Amino acid sequence: MRDLELPGRSPVHAPHGMACTSHPLSSQAAIDVLKAGGNAMDAAVAAVAVQGVVEPGSTGIGGDCFCLYAPEGDARKITALNGSAKAAAAYNTQWFADQGIKEIEQQTPHSVTVPSALDAWDRLVRDHGRMSLADVLQPAIGYARDGYPISSRVYADAEGATSLMAGDANVAAAYMPNGKLPEIGQMLRLPALAQTLQTVADEGRDAFYKGEIAQHIVDYLQSKGGLHTMEDFAAVEGVYTDPISAEFRGHRVWQCPPNGQGVIALLLLNIMSGFKPDERTPITLERIHTELEACRLAYRARNVYVADPAYAEVPIEELLSEEFAERIRGAIDPDKASEPPQDVDLPRHKDTVYVTVVDKDRNACSLINTLFMGFGSGLMDAHTGVLLHCRGMGFSLDPQSPNRIEGGKRPLHTIIPGMVSKGDKVVMPFGVMGGQYQAFGHMQFLTGVFDYGLDIQEAMDRPRFMVDPFDGEVEMEETVPDEIRQALAAKGHRIVKPNKPVGGSQAIWIDWDEGVLTGGSDPRKDGCAIGY
Repeated sequence: MRDLELPGRSPVHAPHGMACTSHPLSSQAAIDVLKAGGNAMDAAVAAVAVQGVVEPGSTGIGGDCFCLYAPEGDARKITALNGSAKAAAAYNTQWFADQGIKEIEQQTPHSVTVPSALDAWDRLVRDHGRMSLADVLQPAIGYARDGYPISSRVYADAEGATSLMAGDANVAAAYMPNGKLPEIGQMLRLPALAQTLQTVADEGRDAFYKGEIAQHIVDYLQSKGGLHTMEDFAAVEGVYTDPISAEFRGHRVWQCPPNGQGVIALLLLNIMSGFKPDERTPITLERIHTELEACRLAYRARNVYVADPAYAEVPIEELLSEEFAERIRGAIDPDKASEPPQDVDLPRHKDTVYVTVVDKDRNACSLINTLFMGFGSGLMDAHTGVLLHCRGMGFSLDPQSPNRIEGGKRPLHTIIPGMVSKGDKVVMPFGVMGGQYQAFGHMQFLTGVFDYGLDIQEAMDRPRFMVDPFDGEVEMEETVPDEIRQALAAKGHRIVKPNKPVGGSQAIWIDWDEGVLTGGSDPRKDGCAIGY
């Protein structure tokens, strides 16, 4: 329990239903859906649709997503949906070489993989919800049409993306009306996006993928030099997959399989299972050094192995073996930081939202949705108001890389929803935002709960840090004591201040005996946990 004399937030407790998101309007929309008779899936999709309006730098209908869902909290029935986007069919490494393009930049049509979030939302609601897609889109339509107030973190993220937004007249007109950002507390309306959402509500998901909406987006991307076609949009289809899992401290942790990096979150837990906590806090020199070195080594494995399994062999069984974890533990020098990996060509920064909802029947939804980097590609067709993501930056242009760009292929993905079960029951849907940080963040959050006895809000509040998987610098929040920072530097860690708070997170703990839900929401974002 936190010290109640200090600033902070307590976990939220409720008996019936709960929603945790990174924006209060999104959390409230989810609760409204639950009270109106919807279930956890309906509420989660309603929430993420709202976030695509009110938190536009992080997510939207022009992005993609993953989901874990447990009907009635039954761990034996957990299903995973891969709603991540594919490259347009005409793309390949040779095409980029022929054009003299050395990297996939953010504000270019080549970074836009075919948006797949809406297809995933439609599929999830049809298969697992109680409401129609039209019903669950209504809160988002209302905020886009009538306006919403700019909140603090949303403003900060937009302020850091003004140059990107100014690079596309359509984006600038929508999000910087009169040539500047709306201030905190001012209202913003997005009428073109409202109309697109209303058209989808009226006509269904095919309006987005086969109708005028798709045609407008394709024409716009082609006008910028993109290779996207109507056939690419018509081919979008999310796929159900079997989740992967690993044991940790008497619980089982569940992840979506690759092309996401959930397997690396499980690898990190396997590594840390061999280190027993010797203090009451994870913020010690020895523990932080160990976590940082585990991060360096696990992410090297990620960069080598994780890709779309339909195009490359991903050795999941080997990555999750005790022998592999033991090899990494044995490679950690307690006295010295190791060198950064070489030849890493993945993009650095990103933005995402995570939503978790549990309803009165204990259906549990863990859903994550993204535009990848802040405000995605910074490209938007004016007719539709759909801000397009830049997930194609996750591909490599190296023709020898397992993650090389190919038509119809999904890139290595950073976003990963999570779940924890004990026995046959799910006890916690959870997720961590923050791009590259997410796999490491899953480990930090879960070890805080299970190794150090922190409640779920305390585990989110703890100081964060991470090794940059590109240059080896350690991004460390300033809440880590200075004497520890200096001692880490003496071991060879290069400590730098993050350009913004590290990640974000939400979680709901299900107490099956008491019939109580306990939720937490990360203070680094604007959101909250709400229950009833």
